[in-house]
Amino acid sequence: MIALASDHAGFAYKDKTKVLLGEMLLPFVDFGTRSNESTDYPDYAHTAAVAISNGECDRGIFICGSGIGMSIVANKHKGVRAAACETVEAVELSRKHNDANVLCLGERLVTWDEAQAIIRTFLKTEFEGGRHEPRVAKIHSLTSC
Repeated sequence: MIALASDHAGFAYKDKTKVLLGEMLLPFVDFGTRSNESTDYPDYAHTAAVAISNGECDRGIFICGSGIGMSIVANKHKGVRAAACETVEAVELSRKHNDANVLCLGERLVTWDEAQAIIRTFLKTEFEGGRHEPRVAKIHSLTSC
């Protein structure tokens, strides 16, 4: 299950992402927002990140204007490894090397064509494990999360 979340600045891409996931036959939960009226990204990022942290959802796609705010909020939650990515290469490395389970996108920074490629890469790329496993294991073991 994929957790979707956005603020007003990411609302249009979140709606397009829902269509894309439907075409890919991937289940999702939409944690909001429900319109493009101004809202606060932490409200939606926290709720969706909790769903990932507690195992209700496996991965997430969070979208705001830059992707950065959503990433900051999501990474406050145990077990969440959010990466704000603007390129296919960045998202591929975030999955292979960091086992990122949340993709954060900036609607103001990438075109929809780029966003689709980034989302598809995020969903199809597997964690390499190996030498990366002990590093990823340290992420939450060294914090107070």
